[in-house]
Amino acid sequence: MGIYLNPGNENFKSMSSAEIYVDKSMMIAVINDFMDKDNKYVCLSRPRRFGKTMAGDMLSAYYSKGCDSKELFRDRKISSAPGYIDKLNRYNVIKIDVNSEYQNVTDIKKLIKTLTGDIRNEMKEAFPEISFGEDDSVARCIQKVYAKTGETFVVIMDEYDVLVWEQVSRELFDEYLSFLNGLFKSATLRPAISLAYLTGILPIVRDKIQSKLNNFREYTILDSLELAQFVGFTDDEVRGLCNEYGVDYEECRRWYDGYTQRGIEIYNPESVVMCIREGFFDNYWGRTSSYEVISDRLQQNLEGTRDDVVRMLAGESVDVNVTRYMNTLDSFRTKSDIFTYLIHVGYLAYNREDKTCRIPNGELRQEWFNAIEAEEEYSVTNRIIQSSKELLKETLSGNETAVAEALNRSHIHVSGNRSYNNEDVLQSAIYLAYIYALNEYNCYRELTTGKGFADVVYVPVHPEKPALIIELKHNKTPESAIQQIREKRYFDSLAQYQGKLLFVGISYDEKTKSHECRIENF
Repeated sequence: MGIYLNPGNENFKSMSSAEIYVDKSMMIAVINDFMDKDNKYVCLSRPRRFGKTMAGDMLSAYYSKGCDSKELFRDRKISSAPGYIDKLNRYNVIKIDVNSEYQNVTDIKKLIKTLTGDIRNEMKEAFPEISFGEDDSVARCIQKVYAKTGETFVVIMDEYDVLVWEQVSRELFDEYLSFLNGLFKSATLRPAISLAYLTGILPIVRDKIQSKLNNFREYTILDSLELAQFVGFTDDEVRGLCNEYGVDYEECRRWYDGYTQRGIEIYNPESVVMCIREGFFDNYWGRTSSYEVISDRLQQNLEGTRDDVVRMLAGESVDVNVTRYMNTLDSFRTKSDIFTYLIHVGYLAYNREDKTCRIPNGELRQEWFNAIEAEEEYSVTNRIIQSSKELLKETLSGNETAVAEALNRSHIHVSGNRSYNNEDVLQSAIYLAYIYALNEYNCYRELTTGKGFADVVYVPVHPEKPALIIELKHNKTPESAIQQIREKRYFDSLAQYQGKLLFVGISYDEKTKSHECRIENF
């Protein structure tokens, strides 16, 4: 049992014995299908706190010859899968935590040389009958073992992309790429590798050098295909945890859900666990990350990024082209590049069907608020956000003048270069003005109701607050908006709702460029 070669199962044993643990071991069954096949090169990228390290430790504990994991997996889901026992602890595993290597190396310039030497020394100890040269690469060592014994290897690399994040010198980066290329692209080494599993935040860099690693099948936060259910906690898993620990499921969903793939709802697992442990809903993401990840990109403001950010803050989705980003920190050319990057790091969620992105949940919305507050260019947006809480209070108290004035301010702000009188802009103004309501309400747009579609409906998470049905009118009166709510019985869609209800009629006059408001209790 070594540090790199054939490690033990202590890490996974510790994680899986935690009080709050979700069994993701069926991931092994999917990975087993890749073994010794053309698609045995796998790169699964996902944001921080989404279980990358645990998955790598689990795979290592399952495949490694350096431990006996039969008891560890005996009560796990994988134990009932066909062929489970055939691959249990049967492979030579090389496991590398690249971030740990980067943080702990004495001389960063010698990172690859030091790592190679350490692995080679463990090879010498494990296979004393084989002659290893002092200049042998890791790839060459694997090749010699395979030639002599016929034994194959599983290579697991955690946070393989750390050198991208650290933006190391090109010389070191090229040396690292050569290290990867030697391991995973050599035709003579291919039979000796049964599985290569890389995990990180960003997909494989798409420059002219690392594009040579195109033999990897990539599973990303954009689309993880058959591995989607293992990216984070699924809805069923979170519902089960909420039932077990007495946590409000709907509130948990509002705070930590929002990443959807292949029809599977994906939650941030770290935040769900922290919420259960600490007993309240909070922004746990912000405790381990900095909103500067967002603000650094906002400062670029490529192609009017600001306008789309404001729309997303207001709860809307915006178009994004995820195909051009090169997966580096110096390849931002368009706002789609920025948004794609923020999707990969988890600050935005991607909808593959309509090719849009949005802020996924309450936790991440708070992170965006923090970033906006620090950016001078977004000072007006921040003031609207800060005053939104007061606006909701004024709406619930029936202050029609205050509501109209707030909409005048937000309308000016969201119009940008688009037509000021465009009805979509008016809706965006509503969403932005009521942005604070998203902390306490579920918002439904174009909701199918009695005899038509209500423009905006806010239903409170907790019934002590009234629901709001908001109808917008262009060049008409706010009274006509209220009348339409009544005549088309928009309230029928809330038949199961037992709390109070407010009708909010809002009109916009494009000649005076002003709003009027009427509020009625139902």
